[in-house]
Amino acid sequence: MSFAVGLSRVLEPAGVLPQAAWRLDARPEIGPDEVRIRVERLNLDAASYRQLAGKHDGDGAAVRAEVLEIVRTRGKMHNPVTGSGGMLIGVVDEVGPESPLPVKVGDRVATLVSLTLTPLVIDDELAGWDGLGEQVPASGHAILFGRSVVAVLPQDLAPELALAVFDVCGAPALTDRVVKAYVGAAGIAGDREPVTVAVLGGAGKSGSLALTAARLAGARTVGVVVSEAERDALTSAGLADHVAIADARDPVAVSTAVADALGAPATVTVVCVDVPGCEHGAILSTGHGGTVIFFSMATSFSAAALGAEGLAADVTMLVGNGYLPGHAEFALDVLRRTPAVRALFEARIAAH
Repeated sequence: MSFAVGLSRVLEPAGVLPQAAWRLDARPEIGPDEVRIRVERLNLDAASYRQLAGKHDGDGAAVRAEVLEIVRTRGKMHNPVTGSGGMLIGVVDEVGPESPLPVKVGDRVATLVSLTLTPLVIDDELAGWDGLGEQVPASGHAILFGRSVVAVLPQDLAPELALAVFDVCGAPALTDRVVKAYVGAAGIAGDREPVTVAVLGGAGKSGSLALTAARLAGARTVGVVVSEAERDALTSAGLADHVAIADARDPVAVSTAVADALGAPATVTVVCVDVPGCEHGAILSTGHGGTVIFFSMATSFSAAALGAEGLAADVTMLVGNGYLPGHAEFALDVLRRTPAVRALFEARIAAH
């Protein structure tokens, strides 16, 4: 078990799992159930990149230098401020004889586990990255454990596109599961009122996939965005029944926008906004007996729990942990079935 979950890679503090560790051993030699990946590209999570870019006032060279320092110091890409990291793509270099992972040497893969628990070495100083976007061309190696999750890259999608989808593939899968449960219960009860879903940050990667998954599952939807440009993009894409502009950090504004669009608070609210302070607005936007799904790594779970208590809100709150069985395949299917989602992803990649 110590190999399966990576305990042998933890340098400090002793006894914790790799995600909670301050520093990992990223040596290239692998254990019997480990896999070594030759790294080609990192995808920093949105919350981490936003924090780094804000700290350095958009100075790409400074952002690049700090990412390198984090990886050197910690043996992994684990932003100490946001607690988040991202994921990567690369080619399988070596597979331990006891590895249960469904990959072989030469496979081009995406890791579906966070960089915050992935031993990582960068050997090119990130020379091909200007520090101005979330996707990071890189050279080096990474280590996966027996309990890691990995996917072979699909042949029909550009690697950058597949990486962007895999980075947020937990969001549409969990949204689908939750919405279908409400739709099914409503059908059994003979309830004619539609299940409604509000997605805060609906024009982003996870937000656009979550909106689409909710609609495909039978919900009526509203995408909440922060600017007219995002409203226009989401409206043109046609991914939501309604699009509203509101600052998700303003509880009254966002809950009013949701209620005005849907006629009542949402059955399910999905938070895909990569800035702090959106917890109370999400709770206020959700009706009694509803569910809030937090997918943002900027979420304060103490603020969410205490805020719901203070608002006497009878809501279930879920942490989107990024994994469900079949989540990668589900997200790719949503992308392939919905050209407008693919167009949003490709425009985002081109912009960076």
